[in-house]
Amino acid sequence: MITIMDRETVRRTITRLACEALENNNGTENLAIVGIRTRGVIVAQRIHEEIAKMEKTILPFGILDIALQRDDLLSGTCDAVFKGSEIDFNPDGKNILLCDDVMFTGRTVRAALAALNGMGRPAKVRLLCLVDRGHRELPFRADMVGKNVPTSSEERVVAHFDETDGDEGVYLLKKDEIWQK
Repeated sequence: MITIMDRETVRRTITRLACEALENNNGTENLAIVGIRTRGVIVAQRIHEEIAKMEKTILPFGILDIALQRDDLLSGTCDAVFKGSEIDFNPDGKNILLCDDVMFTGRTVRAALAALNGMGRPAKVRLLCLVDRGHRELPFRADMVGKNVPTSSEERVVAHFDETDGDEGVYLLKKDEIWQK
């Protein structure tokens, strides 16, 4: 296992991404933050907290569950459990900052856009991810990326957070190492 980002690097990256999100949106007007369950929610919460500290304002925040939108749902290989989305604001006309931890094939983004558009019609959706590892199967790219990590198909990138893993960092694992979700 190789450490790509340690605790402090993750913290600094979140701060930079929050600044970038504000810059891309020209401030906080009409901005709402949505995290993709599970670890994308943690990224979104941290971005939300950073923006609140910087701008002294609380933005609408939501959690998006994409389990029912996954394209492998009926294949028998899907182990996702639907916990439900928690979006208590109307996304119509909002500039949505959609957050995830690791971007890989683009399939999570496709599912997230389908789920989000089922709730309303945002004015804009911008994608923010902590790590982009490449290997797209669908034509999506993140608008804001913490770190680009070129990988082989034999490798995996995992983000760990204190809230879910009792550990903080981003790691590169080889195929023969234990892969944890």
